[in-house]
Amino acid sequence: MNKMLIDGNTLTLEHVWDVAHNKTQIALTEESRNKVIKCRTYVDKIIAEGRIVYGLTTGFGKFSTITIAPEDIAELQENLILSHATGVGNFFSIPEARAIMLLRICVLAKGYSGIRLSTLETLIEMLNKDVIPCIPEKGSVGASGDLAPLSHLALVLLGKGEAFYQGEEISGEEAMKRAGITPVKLVAKEGLALNNGTQVMTAVGALAYIRAINLCKTADIAHSISLDAYLGTTDAFNPLIHQVRPHAGQLASADNILRLIEGSKLRASHKGCANVQDPYSMRCGGQVHGAVREALAYVKRILDVEINSATDNPLIFPDEDKVISGGNFHGEPVAIALDTLGIAVSEIANISERRMEQLFNPAQSRGLKAFLAPRPGIDSGFMIAQLTAAALVSENKVLAHPASVDSIPTSALQEDHVSMGTISAVKARTIIDNCEHVISIELMAGCQALDDRKIPSSEPIEAVKAEIRSFVPYIDKDRIIYPDMRKMKEFVASFKPIEVVSKFLTLN
Repeated sequence: MNKMLIDGNTLTLEHVWDVAHNKTQIALTEESRNKVIKCRTYVDKIIAEGRIVYGLTTGFGKFSTITIAPEDIAELQENLILSHATGVGNFFSIPEARAIMLLRICVLAKGYSGIRLSTLETLIEMLNKDVIPCIPEKGSVGASGDLAPLSHLALVLLGKGEAFYQGEEISGEEAMKRAGITPVKLVAKEGLALNNGTQVMTAVGALAYIRAINLCKTADIAHSISLDAYLGTTDAFNPLIHQVRPHAGQLASADNILRLIEGSKLRASHKGCANVQDPYSMRCGGQVHGAVREALAYVKRILDVEINSATDNPLIFPDEDKVISGGNFHGEPVAIALDTLGIAVSEIANISERRMEQLFNPAQSRGLKAFLAPRPGIDSGFMIAQLTAAALVSENKVLAHPASVDSIPTSALQEDHVSMGTISAVKARTIIDNCEHVISIELMAGCQALDDRKIPSSEPIEAVKAEIRSFVPYIDKDRIIYPDMRKMKEFVASFKPIEVVSKFLTLN
């Protein structure tokens, strides 16, 4: 089996997704192995010379002024992991935990952390053999990085804590035993090399970004379906309009929507009608979806750098004969980016719910039945599904409040400004979950409205509708629809609408 080679410098967000979701196997490059060995040799030299160096021969945080005797250094490293594993709440999903492991491996592979090659290779073996630490979501303030959650990761490396092994939650000791992996006994610097850095917030953010960029494409599909079902005009998506305000995201979304509707018989059936201008939610998809894309471009730039960065402390530079304490563990760049991601993506659901209002409100819907109910009054149709969408949109507005504007001093004022970046990451992921639900409801509603129009739309739109109809039937009278909503959420989250459309055109 070909393995993805890790060197600490060339990881991409797509690589993170593949390892997280597709369980792609990894291995170190030979160059990376040599760098790790060289750095570790330098650390051993420092210890042998009895130098006083933070994190190697001293305590941590406020205890940095306390020198540790050589015979106590190994205990110090293990105590760091044991005492710092204080996370609470739900565990990160297995894909998220896999991504966290990958990013931690990537940091260590750069050769600035001082870990032994054998310890790093044990961590890689865990990932490849599907021993995935149970990492609680809550407990990180985002500086000194993600101390608590990364300590839960390291616990399993020591044969402690809890882990998922082949999807089953068991003790870390048992997981390592079943996988045939020998737990590690830490030596100088290794504890700090394992739990100091931004890998939790960055990993969760990386997976959220991939979902968000695909959600933008799916939102363009949903918008196209709703616009055509609404008997809307495509004039607002004319390239002439967007070329004189040439934001790249706006150009991309407007072009998607226009191409998706091209060839629609339903669109052709009402050309020249009196409806020359549509409400904003139907008219401004290019501008709104495009603005989200612009924000995501910034997020990607930050994440691309962060996933290939050394973010622990101190950092070790063997060639320069230096061990330098700094602040690369501070999550502020990632925190602000992921707050931005959450704020931006929330608008996908916000405008989606407003498009639903145009389809559901008989005063606005251009001849569609109220709430698309087959027998209005007897049937409620999508009346309460819209309430669900509204509730999710409202929840997103609360979640969109940035975590990065907050800070609370910790560690006796040694760590007196923190990023709250992991909170930003979890909020962003939750917002995306909510948005996928909302877009799912819009897709269901749009297909119902198209069927009610009884005139075919374009080929790509009809293909998406046919795919949806294979597992969500037309609502010909009220029925329990939450199972349909769940199936639709899975459909959207799997990027399947994009796959269906790809047979006809490539979305920007």
